[in-house]
Amino acid sequence: MVKTLERALAEVARLPEAAQERIGEELLAHVAKLHALRADLQHGIDSLDAGQGRPLDIETVIARAHKRHGKA
Repeated sequence: MVKTLERALAEVARLPEAAQERIGEELLAHVAKLHALRADLQHGIDSLDAGQGRPLDIETVIARAHKRHGKA
């Protein structure tokens, strides 16, 4: 385990049990999101490797992202 994580876990161990549980749940949720993101990225890489990619218009991609995230 990396030193930073070891230090963080040592600090968390000093907290009340309820806080430890909450932090543990949040950390597990974050790790699950990372695993899902990596799986999505691998799926995209695999589809590109299989020749399933298609050209994109970057302006359309940016406009769609702005619309989705409420930016003008």
